[in-house]
Amino acid sequence: MTKETLLMQYQSECLSALKSVANIHKPFEKAFMDTMKLFMAIPDRINFLQLGRYGCFSEQTYHNLFEHETFDWFAFNGSIISKHLTGKRKAIAIDPSYIPKSGKKTPWIGYFWSGCAGEYKRGLEIMGIGVIAIDNHECMTLGSIQTPDCKTLGNMDKNLVDWYSSYLISRKDKLQSLSRTVVADAFFSRETFITPMCENDFHVISRFRNDVILYYPTLEQKTGKRGHPKWFDGRIDFANLDLTRCKEYEVNKGKLYGLRGYAKAFKRYVSLAI
Repeated sequence: MTKETLLMQYQSECLSALKSVANIHKPFEKAFMDTMKLFMAIPDRINFLQLGRYGCFSEQTYHNLFEHETFDWFAFNGSIISKHLTGKRKAIAIDPSYIPKSGKKTPWIGYFWSGCAGEYKRGLEIMGIGVIAIDNHECMTLGSIQTPDCKTLGNMDKNLVDWYSSYLISRKDKLQSLSRTVVADAFFSRETFITPMCENDFHVISRFRNDVILYYPTLEQKTGKRGHPKWFDGRIDFANLDLTRCKEYEVNKGKLYGLRGYAKAFKRYVSLAI
């Protein structure tokens, strides 16, 4: 397949998805499609100057295009996802990413965690939201949102974790139409994220911190005597796991154990995969 054929197929996919977004005018459609083509064709750094140089419109036109804040990227990307991710089992993946950026005038510039550098660095952050097709081992981007800086979060009376959960909850109608399961890294494994997400009918899959405290639920039955039986049968020790309480699964290159436990930090029972 030639490059020209691939580019034409790409443009056809974009145009088909664009038609699914409501309230799109013809001038916007032309500028949008030209921008999508340029993002694939320009080999160097892409900015408004480059778009104006290689594109069919002026630099100001591309500026105006990106100020179109009402454009529904979730609907646009969702149309492509529904066509290509055909498996039945899906999950929502979230992952904040650091973007290097200098200057003082950029909105929401601040210090964010860079996983590659292993430290906080000055720049920007976006939270990427993707859809995983579990059976096909594929993931496609649904959308992204820029993370506010610390000062802006303070004015909102929120911390970073509050903001992540509140944004996902604000888009839950679209997200839950695809999947109710959210997959996130260990940063999100905290009560202030898990509780509001579960209260809004999401299921969260994450990794616990290394210092997590988990307990075996008690197997004692009520005796009819006064008082409640003990709640737990002891702390879970992963080095000496009680296999009689676990369900074993065969997986590639090893075994997986399923276990129900109580997470002290979350104040709730959780399903564990060990």
